[in-house]
Amino acid sequence: MLSKHFRADLALGFTALIWGATFVVVKDALADVSVFMYIAVRFALAAVVMAIFFRRALRGLTRSSIWAGAQIGFFMFAGYAFQTTGLKFTSPSKAAFITGASVVIVPLLLAVCSKRRVNAWIWAGALAALAGLYFLTVPPEGFGGLNRGDPLVFGCAVMFAVHMIFISRYVAHHSVGALAVVQVATTAILATIALPLLSVTNVEHPRWVWSGTLVFAVLITALGSTAFGFSAQTWAQQYASPTHTAILISLEPVFAALTSWFLAREHLGGRILLGAALIFAGILLAELKGPAPIAPESPEPVVRATD
Repeated sequence: MLSKHFRADLALGFTALIWGATFVVVKDALADVSVFMYIAVRFALAAVVMAIFFRRALRGLTRSSIWAGAQIGFFMFAGYAFQTTGLKFTSPSKAAFITGASVVIVPLLLAVCSKRRVNAWIWAGALAALAGLYFLTVPPEGFGGLNRGDPLVFGCAVMFAVHMIFISRYVAHHSVGALAVVQVATTAILATIALPLLSVTNVEHPRWVWSGTLVFAVLITALGSTAFGFSAQTWAQQYASPTHTAILISLEPVFAALTSWFLAREHLGGRILLGAALIFAGILLAELKGPAPIAPESPEPVVRATD
């Protein structure tokens, strides 16, 4: 039987695959929908589906669970606001690569804010992954070749790094199902609140043009990327540290590059392949030389996956 640690790694790796594969889908969908309208609909649909799936866990929902999930959801919302807006101006693979910068932001934040000692091999793995992200992201001409969407997506990387840290802070004390639903519902609520505010200030006017591309994007990201992806991540972080999680999630840009190459015929040169190799090297360093998992054989969550 597979250990909890290995199953958590598989869940995070599969989540990275789903997230990476949907960058192209979201990029295409943004031709027919405004950013915050897309986020609101996507996360509202996911929240409804997750609430049905985790309905038993929600019966025991407490104020502290709601507060914990709302905090996680705030950083999720901020991350997707930055990322989806940035996707309007940059390529899917580059957006995924910059998002992956959270791999080094997580241990940095833990070291600075929590004064938590991070294993040297984890640092080595994170820095190798960051070097890979550089080659995947920055064009040969240097940072001058970046576009205005790139710094927006970097803001997303910071928010997702904090998101991972907050999940680890609360997942041991609250129901996995409750946290998963509340964070997604919080994102949907914040995006819905933002719609009229952005319209009044002329920042972004709500837009929705029905198309097969848009409907497919909403369904695949709501059910796959959001409902499954964030439920799997929340569960897995019971057995994986935030830094370990970030390194495995750094596979996301590799899958995004492959998807962009396959679907959008985006060119993959030597720099892309070198970057991907460094990311894999970082993952191997963290997996083989890093510290023991948080709870290698801890018991299953109190709340079952179907709760």
